Amino acid sequence: MEQYSFPNVTEIAIPFFVVAILLELWLVRTGRAKGEFETRDALTSLLMGTGNVVAGLLLGFVSFSALAWLWQYRLFDLGLSAWVFVVAFLLDDLRYYWYHRIAHRVRWVWAEHVNHHSSQHYNLSTALRQSWTGLFTGMFVLQAPLVLLGFHPAVIAFVFGFNLVWQFWIHTETIGKLPRWFEAVFNTPSHHRVHHATNPRYLDANYAGTLIIWDRMFGTFVEELEEDRPRYGIVKNIGTFNPVKVAFHEYVGLFKDAFAPGLTLRQRLGYVFMPPGWSHDGSRETSESLKADYVRRNPSEAGKPGLPGAAEQGLKPAE
Repeated sequence: MEQYSFPNVTEIAIPFFVVAILLELWLVRTGRAKGEFETRDALTSLLMGTGNVVAGLLLGFVSFSALAWLWQYRLFDLGLSAWVFVVAFLLDDLRYYWYHRIAHRVRWVWAEHVNHHSSQHYNLSTALRQSWTGLFTGMFVLQAPLVLLGFHPAVIAFVFGFNLVWQFWIHTETIGKLPRWFEAVFNTPSHHRVHHATNPRYLDANYAGTLIIWDRMFGTFVEELEEDRPRYGIVKNIGTFNPVKVAFHEYVGLFKDAFAPGLTLRQRLGYVFMPPGWSHDGSRETSESLKADYVRRNPSEAGKPGLPGAAEQGLKPAE
C-alpha cells in the first residue's frame, strides 16, 4: 500500500485552540461577551480532550489499519489531485452527519458520544470534551465506502482534521447569528447551540459537522429561537466532574440495563441498539416522548420545526 504522509491538522491547531479558549474566557469574565465558564467543568473538558488524544495515539492505528487493509479491494485509485481532496472532504462531511445522527439514535454509539454533551455550559472548552472509546463502537466502518471508491485512508484522515477544526470554534455563545447566506450553508455557533440543547424542540437536531446543508436536506434542521434559549447538558445530567465517570457512565448504565434479570433477548438488545431513553416497559423518556409531552402542554407549538404536529398528538390545530 502506498504510504502518504499528511500533516495532522488538529495537532497543528492546538495552539489556536488554547489561545481561543483563553480569549473567550477573558471576554466572558470581563463582561465583554456572552457565555459562562465554570472552572471544574472546563478542567473536566480539558482532561477529556487529553484522554481523547491519548486514546488516539494508543488505538488509532486499529481503525486506520483496517481501512488500509480494505484499500486493496478498492474499485478505483483516485490519486491525490486537488479535486480528490475537495470531494473527499464533502463526502466525509456527509459521512460524519450520518455517524452523528446514529450516535444520537443508537444507545451503543450514544454511550461514547454522550460525554461530549455532558457539560451544562457551552464554551470553547466544551469542544474538547471528546470520547475515549470511539474505536469500540465500530463506526469507522462508515468510512469504508470512501476507501472502496478510491479515496486513500490517509486522505480521509487528513480532510477530517479540517472538519474537527471547524467544529471547535462553533462551541461558543460569544458569537450570535452570522449573515444569512453563511447560516444557510455552514454549521455555525447558532446551529450547534441547538444541537447541544435539551429543550424539547432542539433534541435530535443539527447533526452537521461543517455543512448544515445535510440537516436541511434530510429534515433534521432546527433554527435557534430567541424566545427559547438553549439549555445545555443532557436530559438527565450526571452531576460529576470526574472525567472517568463522564467517559464511562453511560456504558455502566447500558450494561446494567442489558443484563438485568428477567429480560428477553429482544429486550436486552433493545437496551443496546434502541435510542437513548428506550425501556422495555416504556417507563423512561425518549426524545420523541419529551417532544410529545411538550406539545401536549403547549398546543400552539405543534408542528413547528423540531416538534410533532397536532394530528400526531390527537390535538386540535391551534387557531
